[in-house]
Amino acid sequence: MTSPTDIAAAILAPMSPVREARTRTPRSIILAVAGVALGLILVLVLFIFAIPSLTESGKVEVKLGSDTYDAGSAPSLARSIASAGPLLLPDVSGGKRDVYLQHLGDDDTTDWFAFDARRPGQSRDCSLRWRPDTSDFADPCDGTIVAADGAGLTNYPVTVSDSGRVVVDFNPDAAAAG
Repeated sequence: MTSPTDIAAAILAPMSPVREARTRTPRSIILAVAGVALGLILVLVLFIFAIPSLTESGKVEVKLGSDTYDAGSAPSLARSIASAGPLLLPDVSGGKRDVYLQHLGDDDTTDWFAFDARRPGQSRDCSLRWRPDTSDFADPCDGTIVAADGAGLTNYPVTVSDSGRVVVDFNPDAAAAG
């Protein structure tokens, strides 16, 4: 039987509403250590084998943007070029590939040309200038004359899409020396 003193001691004893934590068993500690070790081994394998093999084999390729440029509506561009001359498409990524977009003829779907705005080896100061009176280009640095279609320069394929948009292909494999 319980004495009144034992009952009073039990009532007055501090009680915690939180259940007492169980102690860790050796099994749970071994599992935790093994999991961390396995994770470290996987990270090491990734850095030692996988990443170097990708970078050394040349399979990692950075590609920013598109290889094609939608210049706009063919009829609108053709009218603009007929009245003001070829459009200069400046290279916004460093200025090494400024390009002229040219249209010759009366059909808005054919006779489109895109070509480098400079002759090979010339600086940006030597960008070709359109001469409307003779319908050709002149190199301001040495006076060389270039035909209206950019013959002799690196050119880029130009197509008119089914929806009537002028598209220039800047893919390095598509460019050809004139």
